[in-house]
Amino acid sequence: MRLIASILALTLFVMVLPSCSLPFYWQAASGQMELLRKRVAIERILEDPAAEGSLKDALRVVAEIREFAITELQLPDNGSYTSYADLGRPYVVWNVVAAEEFSVEPQQWCFPFAGCVSYRGFFKREKATAFERTLAVEGLDTYSGGSSAYSTLGYFADPVLNTMLAPSSDAIAALLFHELAHQKLYVKGDSELSEAFASTVEEFGTRAWLKRQHNAEGIARYEQRLSERAAFAELVAAAQQRLGAIYALDLTAERKRAAKAAALEQMLTDYAAAKMSGAMSSAYDAWFAQPLNNAVLASVATYRRWVPALRWRLETRGLKQFYADVTALAAQDIELRTVALESWAVAASAAGDAPDAG
Repeated sequence: MRLIASILALTLFVMVLPSCSLPFYWQAASGQMELLRKRVAIERILEDPAAEGSLKDALRVVAEIREFAITELQLPDNGSYTSYADLGRPYVVWNVVAAEEFSVEPQQWCFPFAGCVSYRGFFKREKATAFERTLAVEGLDTYSGGSSAYSTLGYFADPVLNTMLAPSSDAIAALLFHELAHQKLYVKGDSELSEAFASTVEEFGTRAWLKRQHNAEGIARYEQRLSERAAFAELVAAAQQRLGAIYALDLTAERKRAAKAAALEQMLTDYAAAKMSGAMSSAYDAWFAQPLNNAVLASVATYRRWVPALRWRLETRGLKQFYADVTALAAQDIELRTVALESWAVAASAAGDAPDAG
């Protein structure tokens, strides 16, 4: 009955949209209906003697992580991640990001419930590719990438997906904490704060989870991964700053393109130097090997800009007060919000927390 009600709600929602929006929203509704239709209760799988042992083991870990998220991280206790769905593909959605040729700011798209965001998601890769092509024809810089998880922000009971079952428990924990954090707090029209909040809770929670497991080796690996993630984001931030300065100059389009290419090449040089110094490994080789542009850089900055500021606030105020502080921050208009976040970033820098991006 709940599934039927959910499908009816989605169908009615699509029917009242403007006709020009129907193709995109129909694929979104269809994709969500597929997830709802394929859900199977985790308890039922664990009790099924025919279910694969490796799947059962992974889902037992999921149940432990979910309980930890609720009791220790104060994340929502609802129907999310109590069921499982195998989509038979490596990603649940493919997100498309776009930016003007001479702008570091990503294009925004506005939707009911989620507000304005800096990406557009598709449940089928070919749909994302087709949309990306239309944007490229318009002269925009574009990027498209797969995502292992996403959140309906509590509107539906999100299932655990096959795409989320990573080889290590800390990787599964990171995904669950990130998506549940979106259900805890999501700021309409502010992708940077929403994603940075979820990333901050994800990192804090994953550290805490690994400590609870007394996994010293896992903690060391995770800290190394976070260190490299911060170094990577700093490279992206530096490139964006160089590009922003170039775009602000009164130059011809041809000269701006040449300077843009040089700035992106400098980022590649900086990456090679970071690997030589030991600050980074080859983990990001594939990312740097792709065609780089404003949209590719923006896809990183959206997640990382405010992380150091929020991490500092969490570490100095504690988890409960941190949630209250960010909730109060989210209620302010974006100008006041930005001023407050910048002041937190300054405090974080003074305390020795180097900026990730922005």
